[in-house]
Amino acid sequence: MTSDEEDLARAFGLALNKVRLRHNLSILELSQRVSGRTYLSDLERGLKLPTLGKIDSIARALNVHPVSLLMLAYQEHDRLEPRKLLARLEADYKLLNQCPSDSE
Repeated sequence: MTSDEEDLARAFGLALNKVRLRHNLSILELSQRVSGRTYLSDLERGLKLPTLGKIDSIARALNVHPVSLLMLAYQEHDRLEPRKLLARLEADYKLLNQCPSDSE
């Protein structure tokens, strides 16, 4: 992993830990819903970066939208206040919806 990927892995791990603890789940309890205990522990410690599919599975097991889990990770990674990150996401969304589609 590059140093930026390591930073992102650490930020994702912190976000995952925060959401898991908010739901009062142990790693073992979450691992019974999705993936393995060792894998989840590695994620929380920032040792691995999950695939998009794995993020989706984990988020749904935690009853949160995958974008919410990613938002918490990038909030930490980019050191942004929540409202600034939300404003950035909203601006990106508006800009991207103005783009012509590939089918046109």
